[in-house]
Amino acid sequence: MLDTRELGRRPGSQRQVTLTVPAPADLGIEVLSVPEGSQVELDLRLEAVMEGVLVTGSATAVLEGECARCLEPISDQSEFTFQELYVYSDQDYSEEDDGAVSKLDKDLLDLEPLLRDAVVLALPFQPLCEDDCPGLCVECGARLADDPDHAHEEPIDPRWAGLTALQPEQDQ
Repeated sequence: MLDTRELGRRPGSQRQVTLTVPAPADLGIEVLSVPEGSQVELDLRLEAVMEGVLVTGSATAVLEGECARCLEPISDQSEFTFQELYVYSDQDYSEEDDGAVSKLDKDLLDLEPLLRDAVVLALPFQPLCEDDCPGLCVECGARLADDPDHAHEEPIDPRWAGLTALQPEQDQ
């Protein structure tokens, strides 16, 4: 929760805020996320407008997870941008709009839903350790980036497998 009392309700007034907060639980997707409790740096601009407080800013956090192709660990620092209007609690909004409108709780605004939306929507659906990661061998699971010349013998079609018994006799 962030206190906006210093900003007041004077449209046009603004305030810069820089915070470092611990990351909430489950901030990310299954294969890539911000570790719970790790430091998230927030750089915010709060602007008073007629309806409420406009929050514009960015969050910088460390992401950890695994590559979707080769399952190698990924660790990277990333920046996420966001903007949200928090309306004053005394503003009239219909029940239909209630879920789509972020409201101030007295003079406090909750940044967690905003941060969660910004991070989750910006993450790649299938994170990769490298843009051209070749992944794993489908037959044995070997990591193809470690052995680019990795190959297996061509599989024998089961319909012709009986003929392999005749092959050694032909070679003699």
